[in-house]
Amino acid sequence: MPTLTKLFSMQETAEHNTKEDCWVVIDGKVYDVTSYMDEHPGGDDVFLTASGKDAKEDFEDAGHSQDARDIMEKYFVGELDPSDASIPEPEQEKAETIQKFKELPLQYWGIPVAVVGISIIAAFFYLRRK
Repeated sequence: MPTLTKLFSMQETAEHNTKEDCWVVIDGKVYDVTSYMDEHPGGDDVFLTASGKDAKEDFEDAGHSQDARDIMEKYFVGELDPSDASIPEPEQEKAETIQKFKELPLQYWGIPVAVVGISIIAAFFYLRRK
């Protein structure tokens, strides 16, 4: 007899965003990681920042081992409801990321660009002198 998987909305999972009650979503699967937060090598901040969104990309970028994936299954509580309209589409997430990057203040990208530019000019004059 097949077991029924509990379905959650993204909004419902996002409500579990404290150290005392934390759920994360990875690739559409919902995990209650509250009891694992103190044991996690990356600390509890990793989970707290991952709550309220599908953290698959963050999880994959961290390069988790197969052991980590096996441990994760112990905390599985259900899946995201595929009909939930609040689940952002990947293209929408990319567009939001690009927009956030465009809105970064000048100090975050202007200074490094200026340093690189000055370095190139200094190298040009140095090599020209030889």
